[in-house]
Amino acid sequence: MLLYIHIPFCDSKCSYCAFNSYVDKFSQRERYMDALSVQLSYELERFNVTELNLIETVFIGGGTPSTVDPKLYQTLFETIRPFLAPNAEITTEANPNSATYEWLEGMKKLGVNRISFGVQSFNDEKLKTLGRAHNTSHALQSIQNAQKIGFKHLSIDLIYGVSGDTQELLLSDINQAFSLPIDHLSLYALTIEENTVFEKTPERSHEELELTQWLFNEVSAHGFEHYEISNFGKYKSAHNLGYWEGKSYIGLGAGAVGFLDTKRFYPSTDVEYYISHPCEIQEELLEKYELSSEKLFLGWRSSVGVDETILNPRQKNEADLLTAEKILFYENGRYFNPNFLLADEIALRVEGY
Repeated sequence: MLLYIHIPFCDSKCSYCAFNSYVDKFSQRERYMDALSVQLSYELERFNVTELNLIETVFIGGGTPSTVDPKLYQTLFETIRPFLAPNAEITTEANPNSATYEWLEGMKKLGVNRISFGVQSFNDEKLKTLGRAHNTSHALQSIQNAQKIGFKHLSIDLIYGVSGDTQELLLSDINQAFSLPIDHLSLYALTIEENTVFEKTPERSHEELELTQWLFNEVSAHGFEHYEISNFGKYKSAHNLGYWEGKSYIGLGAGAVGFLDTKRFYPSTDVEYYISHPCEIQEELLEKYELSSEKLFLGWRSSVGVDETILNPRQKNEADLLTAEKILFYENGRYFNPNFLLADEIALRVEGY
C-alpha cells in the first residue's frame, strides 16, 4: 500500500509546469492541511489499512511541499504513524530555495527519511529559462544541509531536452550531481503541456534521441542503475517501484489520484472546494483491458517487466518474437525490456495497436 500526499502551493509557477499548483492560495494552507487529515481518516477505512495491510511508502509531492511549515504536517503524521510498515520509505519533494535548514530539520523530526530536490539544472541560465525560483548556490546548500541533518536517502531531479542543451552542459550537470551525497537521480525530458507558459513557445523543447541515450549511459556509468525510464539509483525508490508493480495507492489532496483493485479515485482539483469537501471523491471503474494495457506500459518502462500470464495468445506470440529479436528478454515467467526508450513502441506492438 502506497500513500501520495499532494501539496498544491508554490512560491512561483515554473514555465513548463502543468501540475495542479498555485502561487496565490497560501492563505489556505492551514485549512488545506486539516482537510488532508480528514480525507486520510476516510481513506484508511476505504482501503482497509490495518496491521495486515500497512502503508509501505509515503510520498509528499506538489506543488512545493517545502512551502508548508513542518508544524502543519504534524497532525497528518500523527494519523499516519500507527499505520506505517516498519522501515517505511517516507519521501518529500523540496525546492532548493524554500527547503531551509529549519524546514529540513522539522521534516526529519516528523519521520521523513528521503528528500527529492527539484534541482532541474546546475546552470543558472538554464534555470532562468525554465522559470525556476532558485539558483545553483541554493541547490548545493540545501543538499549539503540535508546530508548534515542526517537524511538517509537524497535524490535530485534534472531536466534535459531543452533547446540549447549540449553534451557539455549536460555533462557539467551530471558531474556536479555526482559530486553531491545523492543515491538517486531522476532525469525528465522537457515536455510542452497545455496551459503552461511554454505552450506558446514549443520550440523550447528539443530532445535528440542520440543525446538522450548518451546522457542515460553517462549516468549508468557512475554506477546508478537505470530501473525506470526516468529514474536511476544506487537506491531504488520503493514508492516509484510500487506504482510500476501495480500496488494500491491512496491519493490525498486536491488533484491527487488513488487506485484500488479496479477503481481510480479523484478528489476535487479545486483547492477551496476540496477543503470544504475532502471526502467527495469521484470514482472511475477500469475495464480489464485498461488494467492490462497499463501493466504493459508500466512494466516495460521499468525493471519490473511484464508477467506472461496477463498476455493473451496473440500478445504472447508477439512478445516471443520480440524476445527472439533480442528486443525483449524472458526470465522466470516475465518479459523484460532492456531499453526503456523503446518502451511505448514495444507496448503498442504487443498490445496490437
